[in-house]
Amino acid sequence: MITDIAMFVLEIIGTVAFAVSGALVSIRAKLDLLGVLLLGCITAVGGGIMRDILIGVFPPYIFSRWYIVLVAAVTSAVVFIVSYVHRHKFISLQKRIEHINNFFDALGLAAFTVTGTEMAFTHGLNGNMLISITLGVLTGVGGGVMRDILVNDTPYILKKHVYALVSIGGACLYYGLRIALDESVTAIVTPMIVIVVLRMLAAKYRWSLPKIQIDE
Repeated sequence: MITDIAMFVLEIIGTVAFAVSGALVSIRAKLDLLGVLLLGCITAVGGGIMRDILIGVFPPYIFSRWYIVLVAAVTSAVVFIVSYVHRHKFISLQKRIEHINNFFDALGLAAFTVTGTEMAFTHGLNGNMLISITLGVLTGVGGGVMRDILVNDTPYILKKHVYALVSIGGACLYYGLRIALDESVTAIVTPMIVIVVLRMLAAKYRWSLPKIQIDE
């Protein structure tokens, strides 16, 4: 089935992308090698674990897919090694690193939002649109929330760049296309492109929801 193959590819893409994002955040937070590996892995698999617990899959799928954790750990280690070799340039390259992090974060968000929404179809829960969208968004943003909490930062989805709204929109789009077009490549690729483009535009132009600025 094309969906099985596509979902596997997206899972690998999302794992690598979020592992890179988690590793970069942990390096900026001055964590050691173990911290970088752990945070990279948690960012990559955290959302999926939260999703599986929500739908009653126990133990979560990640514990029977050891290769996913291995991919996340190896990716995080590579990011650490590259950053260590170029550590003297790390500070001066902060802006470029931020752009790289934004891209990989957007790619991971897109891949996991789609795979998370697809889980509703896999488990026969797609009759309820709210559950389907929730699974997609939780898979897409859950790992990032855990990452930010572990580095003692306010979760990104609560303060910047309409992050959660992009995931919600992408999940809704995939849900509609999946029903209309069934297991087509278009149904998978279209929401991913939309999520990545909107996420990058939001980062570039600093799109954010209104918030109250309180002067001290």
